[in-house]
Amino acid sequence: MTLVHVVLVFLYVAPSNAISKAYNQQINAWVRPLFSQNWRLFAPEPQSVNRQISAKVRYTAPNGTRRVSGWIDLSSMDDSAVKHNVFPSHTAQNMLRQAWNSYLKTHGSDDQPYSERALLIEKYLRNIAVDRVTAQQRGPFDSIQLRVTTLPIAPPRPADGSRPAATAPAPAVIRYLPWWKVDSHEAE
Repeated sequence: MTLVHVVLVFLYVAPSNAISKAYNQQINAWVRPLFSQNWRLFAPEPQSVNRQISAKVRYTAPNGTRRVSGWIDLSSMDDSAVKHNVFPSHTAQNMLRQAWNSYLKTHGSDDQPYSERALLIEKYLRNIAVDRVTAQQRGPFDSIQLRVTTLPIAPPRPADGSRPAATAPAPAVIRYLPWWKVDSHEAE
């Protein structure tokens, strides 16, 4: 299995060739989204928005009634894993954010997946959320919903130190994803 992984990643990062062209779909299915390669380490694209991703779950209470939890802030878990850590892991800094960015690229505004890759990204994002919620909340649950609050970041001051023209701050945009069914083994 290790050899297969190394060969597929090599074909993914290697210059275009007959083998990588012939097996492009299989190579991408293996490498993305978990092992995606890019050059952002050397030329990062600064964030233009702050996003807070939260989740809530539906579960059946011991008395048989259906309940919904309060919102659990998944983004703050990332922030706390990075804060005061001299060498924070790349995973702690970027996993949830990259999963959300991939979701935005593969889903329409109606949250419908239109490809196999979109389904894979949706499952990846759901699994991250389920893992994080499970770490915070004990007990099984059968559905999860995400809420993403996006707040634009104000542009930096001009280099000359002058104040930019006064403009009203952009409002926060809140997006609610549909409820996703969770397998019982994922939530325990």
